[in-house]
Amino acid sequence: MQTDLNALAIFAHVAEERSFRAAADRLGVTRSAVSQTIRRLEETMGIALVRRTTRSVSLTEAGERLYEDVAPAIAEMIAAIEAAANLRERPRGRLRLAVSSIAESFLSGPFLAGFSEANPEIQIDITVSDDEFDIVAEGYDAGVRLGEVIAQDMIALPVSGDQRQIAVCAPAYLEHHGALGHPIELARHRCIGWRPSPRVAPYRWEFSDNGKEFSVAVADTITTTDMALMIRLAVAGAGITFGMEESFRAWIDRGELVPVLVDYCPRFTGFYLYYPSRRNMAPKLRALIDHVQQFGPIAAGSRNG
Repeated sequence: MQTDLNALAIFAHVAEERSFRAAADRLGVTRSAVSQTIRRLEETMGIALVRRTTRSVSLTEAGERLYEDVAPAIAEMIAAIEAAANLRERPRGRLRLAVSSIAESFLSGPFLAGFSEANPEIQIDITVSDDEFDIVAEGYDAGVRLGEVIAQDMIALPVSGDQRQIAVCAPAYLEHHGALGHPIELARHRCIGWRPSPRVAPYRWEFSDNGKEFSVAVADTITTTDMALMIRLAVAGAGITFGMEESFRAWIDRGELVPVLVDYCPRFTGFYLYYPSRRNMAPKLRALIDHVQQFGPIAAGSRNG
């Protein structure tokens, strides 16, 4: 037997009001519509639920039993619907984000801390991953990636300025091994490579010369999936490494790392917050978008220098 949940809800109204007309007024429909719905429900169940007279409506034994059983469930469903609808009114709930590990501008502590403080009823759940996957299919509200790898059917909002990848090393390494004039010279240097996961090949080192892009297949002396370790090794003088300039900025500013081959490192489009649609957007995501727009890419932690 196929259950008509709408018919059960109408039956519950009739049971509570003991009147077809009062139930119809409460539901905003005609008395005839209520009567026909109850009749179809009784035909489907094969038993009378309501006794009708010209002056009153009462429940049969089966009707009383059905009402006692379904009324609590209907009340719970109504409460659940109201709770879900309330999410439209204020930013709250769990906000799931998939963020690239190299999105320094977005992952900066002050930016996320400010958003969390301004929206105390939002629980931020961030998965830091460099795997490319469908955020909608995986149940995420939004993601942060480089603009060049975001699908065209997504809506994207910049959270950083333009980026570039650079090669860096410790000053002591440069003093000992000498300056580099061209990326091709990396073949004779100790290099520290990075890969996002054990199953993925190390990132290639990409450069540009007079507008012509090319990559260099360096022979990594050390390869790691941990970017923090990669940076520590470079600071310790283990060799030259390559990655996003923002990832190295703090160590460059302290003089612990120095950029090399900068003339061959072009800028490109930076990081974007992306999401599937503006339609029926949850307030929690709207709040994040407003936060990004309010503070802008620079305040979000990006560097354009």
